[in-house]
Amino acid sequence: MTASNNYSFLQPFTLPRGQELKNRVFLAPMTNFASKPDGEVSDEEIAYYERRSGGASVVVTACANVTEDGKGFKDEIGVHRDDLIPGLARLADAIKAKGSKAVLQIFHGGRMCPPELVPDNTPVSASAVAPVREGAVTPRALEKDEINHIIHSFGEAVRRAAEAGFDGVEIHGANTYLIQQFFSPHSNIREDEWGGSFENRTRFPLAVTEAVLNAAELHADDSFIVGYRLSPEEAENPGITMEDTLALSEILSSQPLDYLHVSVQNFWSGSMRNEHDTSSRVALIQEKIGSRIPVIGVGSLHTPEEAEKAMASGVPLIALGREFIMEPDWIEKIVNGKEDTIQTTLSVHDQKKLVIPDALWQAVTQTPGWFPVTDK
Repeated sequence: MTASNNYSFLQPFTLPRGQELKNRVFLAPMTNFASKPDGEVSDEEIAYYERRSGGASVVVTACANVTEDGKGFKDEIGVHRDDLIPGLARLADAIKAKGSKAVLQIFHGGRMCPPELVPDNTPVSASAVAPVREGAVTPRALEKDEINHIIHSFGEAVRRAAEAGFDGVEIHGANTYLIQQFFSPHSNIREDEWGGSFENRTRFPLAVTEAVLNAAELHADDSFIVGYRLSPEEAENPGITMEDTLALSEILSSQPLDYLHVSVQNFWSGSMRNEHDTSSRVALIQEKIGSRIPVIGVGSLHTPEEAEKAMASGVPLIALGREFIMEPDWIEKIVNGKEDTIQTTLSVHDQKKLVIPDALWQAVTQTPGWFPVTDK
């Protein structure tokens, strides 16, 4: 076994925009359903993040909607109004007080928003194409002025995050939400400048990125973290292919971003479009653009050995999600040589000990296959 202080993921790292990280581990963004109904951060939510801050160098929050019509989950964080800034500041302060950098993930749910959570009970998207799932609602296609308003709102979200004291933001361009919907030939069948060709489908992701970077320059210091999260492929046909993603990654790598965060369930998983292609999607992206922008790998890295193996593929950074829910002291136990006590399962009796909000606990314990849950 590697000596605990020699794990490469414990080494410091400096992001391209200048932020110095104490190690190479991020807390991955995960929805927790614990904000107040109006989007304000709650005490329960702050306690959850406090418990998981300090070990990882960077804590990325659950997604925060940038407009009222972008709310993708019940009781999620909002960053769409100025009156939410004091609560956001409490969250940023709680994370930073423990010794982690605080990064707010910003997003718009698009056609994935539950109708009851958005104005007029009608989700919006690039085009009026429903997602492929049972009972899915067909969204309304956004007008051009609405598209521009959403782009502007991403910039405003950055202003609010900076005012609240966050160290940075992560643009959520993954997991089938609005930014990905514009990039996807499945959900975007527009015939104007916002859809059609590959170039036109990248226009919205790039416009959001530009708005975010411009807002960071205006409202934050030079080292303000700006990351981008993407999903490598879509199962739908037509849908996003690995070729599409490698091309988009190349374009994004030329932007002054701090990292590209690849959203997959398992670091080593192959193609969801071609069962014969077993190459790690994360490794392919690292190989393509890793020399130009730091890549974050994520997905089922439960033990330090698994995390170290992922790092050996070339990625300079890793993110842990479910791992930090089951074991908030993941980093501390490794640093103190207590790797063998890391919890890699979750007991149905551990909610209080793990400081997990009620709604998230329900999801964790009742979603088959998501977490290894035991009744011990």
